[in-house]
Order: sequence, then structure tokens, then C-alpha cells
Amino acid sequence: MNLPVPHLWLVMVAALSVAVAAPARAADPGEALDDAMAQNAQVPAMGMAVLGAGHISALAVRGVRVIGGQARVVPGDPWHIGSDVKAMTAVLIGRLVERGVLHWDDQLGTLMPDLAMQPRYAHATLRQLMSHHAGLPHDLVNAGMRAALFGDDSADSLGAKRLRYLALALADPPAGRSGSFQYSNTGYLLAAAIAERATGETWEVLLRREVLMPLGMDKARFGTTIDGEPQGHRGGHATGPGDTNPPFFAPAGGLVLPLEDWAKFCLDQLAGARGTGRLLSPAGYRMMQTSQGAGEYGMGWEVVARYGGRDGPVLVHAGSDTNWFALAVLFPYNGSGVLVVANAGPDMGGDAAVRAAVATVLPDLKPRDP
Repeated sequence: MNLPVPHLWLVMVAALSVAVAAPARAADPGEALDDAMAQNAQVPAMGMAVLGAGHISALAVRGVRVIGGQARVVPGDPWHIGSDVKAMTAVLIGRLVERGVLHWDDQLGTLMPDLAMQPRYAHATLRQLMSHHAGLPHDLVNAGMRAALFGDDSADSLGAKRLRYLALALADPPAGRSGSFQYSNTGYLLAAAIAERATGETWEVLLRREVLMPLGMDKARFGTTIDGEPQGHRGGHATGPGDTNPPFFAPAGGLVLPLEDWAKFCLDQLAGARGTGRLLSPAGYRMMQTSQGAGEYGMGWEVVARYGGRDGPVLVHAGSDTNWFALAVLFPYNGSGVLVVANAGPDMGGDAAVRAAVATVLPDLKPRDP
């Protein structure tokens, strides 16, 4: 039956009003974690924090602290973020540079003259160390010696243990040509040792004073989780302190913290991209968040042109000690981001679960680019 024109107009307006008033529903972070864990059934627990407009817009956790256990994770639980601590080490070094204690073009041979090293390394600059362009291998090449140093339970200071590791690592031949991108944990351990030499204080003291405390990250700590907290997992079972990076390795990958504390750091990075960060000058944040040299790496961040079909630049970093998997994805120019972590390593699907959860909420962070 044909409607009179006035009634037809009212129907059209009503339909238009419904269309305008009912935008696509935003992804629910809890549901995103549920779906990711259903697809990767070995993952015991996950957490997610969605960032936007200068705050945490949503936070969710799912699962159990230990595989086969009954205790469920809660929002305040700590998670191991692996190499995602590198961005914090980079900020620490940036603060020392802005204070004039260090300089980006200082060379390693001058900064650490008492350490014997391959000749090429002596000319590597602090800037190259922080952006993985110093030619250093990923880790100490001698796996047996690395295992021995990782198991060192002596009472020596963490700084002394770092120097023992570095003395061997700097004897390893370069992993690539000068100036080429080679991701290296050793470079960040060197940066920590340089900061310690320049200030007379440990990296742990410096990071807490220069980065964690100013941002109110008072629940962050070094090492890994303890009994009663979420445990890392590998090979289908829970792991412990002896299965992760040793304490001296923390500048490259050894920090545990609740999602809320991690978010405080990443929110400051987003603010810094807009000139309102609390820890560095605008130029300092630009340095961190701009690709250096030949690789898509700034300082502590991958800086990629696109992520998931969305134009960037996008700040991305994954971290894993093989027992956990953490991923941060930040869009500095619209102030949004997401942090996701799983208490399972890649062999149990931790990486796949984290990436699946990120993909679910990505449309809410930034619409797909044409």
C-alpha cells in the first residue's frame, strides 16, 4: 500500500534518525580477550588497556594466574612486558642527554674506555646504540657462556654482572655492516652501563627516579612475578624466576607492572608527540618516535608507516622473555593506543592471542585508511 507523502517523509526521517543515533558498537575489550583466548586455548590469561583522550578508556583482564589453577587474574595484577621496557630505558637516556650528562654523538670507545671491544664498536655512538644501528649481535653469541652468566647467583652487584656480560659481548664480531639495523639487547645493556658510569648510580635507581616515579608508576618492579601473582608459561606449564631473563638483564627486558602503570608511560608518550609530555622536551620525544638510520626503529619503538591498514606513523613494540608476550600499538597523532599482554610465550600461542585481540579493537583506535 502506498503511504501519503507526509507519512512517507516521517518514515524516512525516522529511519535516518535511527541510522545517525546507532553507530557501530565499539569492540568490548573483555570480549576481544575471550575470543582471542578461545582461538588460542593454551593461553591461561590476558589483559588489555585501551588508551584515548589522555586516559585509559577501557581495561579488561581474563583467565587464570596459573594454568590449571582457580585464581583468576584481576585488574591490578602485574605482567611481564619483556622488551617493552626498552622505551623506558631510552627515555632515561634521553633525560640524561637533555641534562648534558651524556650526548647522542658520544662514542662507545670514549664512554667506556676500559672495556676491550671490536674496533668497529668503539666508534658506535649512543644514538646508534639506542636505535640498534651499532652492529651489535642480538645477544651474546656464545650460548653456553650466556647460559652461565644468566645463572650467575653471586652476590656481585647487578652493574658488575652487566659489565661481565658486556666484556664478552663486545668481543663478538659485528652482526652486520656499519650503520645497518640489527636489533640488539646488548646495545641497551650498554646504554644502562653508560648511564651508570656517567652518574655513579645504578640503572634501577635511575629508572625509578627519572621515569617511574615522575609518572606515578609506583607498582612497577624489576625481575618477574612471584608466587600468588600471574605466572609466565612455556611448554604447557608455568615457569619461574629461573626461566626468565636474569635481573641484570632488566634494561633490555625485565620489568613487571600492572596494565595501569604501563598505560601511564604510554599515555606520556602519546602526550609527548603533541608537545605535552612530562619527561622530555618536544624534541626529545620526536627523537624517540622518529626512525633513525636505515631501520624502522626510533629509540625504544618501532616506527612504522602503517599498521593493520591504518596510516601512521605508528609506534609499535613487542616484548617476550619466551614465557610472556606483550604488545603496545600507539597512534600518536590521534592520541589512541592499545596495550595487550598474555602470560604465555609464543610456543603456547601468546603472540597469536595478543595480535588477535589487538586486531579486534584496532577499528576503534583508528578507522581503516582508504
